[in-house]
Amino acid sequence: MSHHPDRLGDNALTVQETKPKLKKPRLYRVILLNDDYTPMEFVVIVLEKFFSKPREQAVQIMLHVHQRGTGVCGLYTLEIAETKVQQVMDFAQEYKHPLQCTMEPE
Repeated sequence: MSHHPDRLGDNALTVQETKPKLKKPRLYRVILLNDDYTPMEFVVIVLEKFFSKPREQAVQIMLHVHQRGTGVCGLYTLEIAETKVQQVMDFAQEYKHPLQCTMEPE
């Protein structure tokens, strides 16, 4: 094996290390989707339980979902957003509600 790939690799690594880490991690909106079956109270519970929303704010978001079809629960980094979506979907399924939760880049 020639020495060139190694040298190149070292240079690439050096460049990588000296690059300033200014870029913030990309954030994702976690969104609840309206349906005609999930009780409003259940949506409020989801917002309190998984998104730490105070009751009043949870009710506001729930009404937004109900009236506009969707509502943003919060902004999170990728891993946290994915976890929240999964938790909500599992919780809804457990209680036999068709509530849908999704995410999109900010």
